Amino acid sequence: MAISLDKLVGLHHKALQVRTDSMEVIAGNLANANTPGYKARAIDFQKAMQSAQHSRQQEMSRTHDKHFEGRMQSQAHIEFRVPMQPDTGDGNSVEVQSERNAFLDNGMRYQAGIQFLNGKIKGMKKALAGGQGG
Repeated sequence: MAISLDKLVGLHHKALQVRTDSMEVIAGNLANANTPGYKARAIDFQKAMQSAQHSRQQEMSRTHDKHFEGRMQSQAHIEFRVPMQPDTGDGNSVEVQSERNAFLDNGMRYQAGIQFLNGKIKGMKKALAGGQGG
């Protein structure tokens, strides 16, 4: 019987990819906090995961090595962040404290996802070893 890693990890590996992309977007926001006219951006995690679920249901098969792989692009879910504070006059919508909080929150969720996948993989290793530890 073949073991499907896709069935083992489900959408969790895609969630980690969205979290990684989100960290890059937030880091870009923080790097541009003093850039006049810069508009803060964010990835809508829910929309990205809905897209991943939809693409998983309609998976394409590659029939030739030169075909492109079908995969989720979280870039399509980047939106402008709506500022909570009024405009400072230079047109920059980055709110440094909010971005730092979003970065920390995203990082903790990423770490939780890694720990969850680690537990799944340890369980699989234990099952493969016949329950003899891992």
